[in-house]
Amino acid sequence: MIIDFDGFFKENQIEYKVDEPLSHYLTFKVGGPCKYMVFPDSEAKAVDLISFLRNSGADYYILGNGSNLLAYDSGYSGVIVNTQKLDAVSLSGETLTCLSGTPLIKVCRLALENSLTGMECLYGIPGTVGGAVYMNAGAYGGEVKDIIVSAGVVDECGSISSVNKTDMDLGYRRSCFSENNSFILSAAFNLRPGDKSLIKAEMNELLQKRKDKQPLEYPSAGSTFKRPEDYYAGALIEESGLKGFSVGGACVSEKHAGFVINKGGATCDDILRVIEHCREKVFKDSGVLLETEVKIIGQV
Repeated sequence: MIIDFDGFFKENQIEYKVDEPLSHYLTFKVGGPCKYMVFPDSEAKAVDLISFLRNSGADYYILGNGSNLLAYDSGYSGVIVNTQKLDAVSLSGETLTCLSGTPLIKVCRLALENSLTGMECLYGIPGTVGGAVYMNAGAYGGEVKDIIVSAGVVDECGSISSVNKTDMDLGYRRSCFSENNSFILSAAFNLRPGDKSLIKAEMNELLQKRKDKQPLEYPSAGSTFKRPEDYYAGALIEESGLKGFSVGGACVSEKHAGFVINKGGATCDDILRVIEHCREKVFKDSGVLLETEVKIIGQV
């Protein structure tokens, strides 16, 4: 079956690019070209686009800020749905409602401006609302599940439906959305009134912790591995003597062993070889099998 992607995108006035390098959009700064990258700029266009892709059986992937993603050097032969133009947030009382492409930092700042507390732990996470809900993002003792009320998704019938928090199956770095490949269109967060100066102070403190402990000066995808039960991935990797271990331009950070970084010119293959060596060495030394937090797309 031949799918007329160009015709659909043009007819529905959806911006798109052909053979666009994924390295331009992923925080690791690696990845080959994708066949199509599309940029829906309204909820209606997003619904129509996802319905079209599903009905045609096309291979597609939803891209937020690209901060938890790695793409093969050969690229991705399907359609990348880039949500960066689905960027809007509104406030009603103590509830913030955001489109999925809205940067988390923008939402956190709006909460601060309105003296609302609850989002401080998410400040500085380089992701979007959709990605944060998809993986139940969190840090420093807090998670999305602590504040989310509901999410708007494009359901199997091609219409927008609301999913309540109780039905999201939120756990450590997972949700029902990561299991059923739902397209998250929006999310609503319920916050609490707080002291603006205290909220700002906590945000600044947590941001400084990130700068002090994480290798933010290098491209990466954040924490490379999920936290194993009763352990910390970074500590296990450090105990295995792997700080500084490198393949090509990819390296285990000297600052925080839980981060694999791109020191310059790294390929996806370099990064994957570093990741696999860490998994093998840690398992040999401690019996703990590390699971990657980073998602990988494309073809080898």
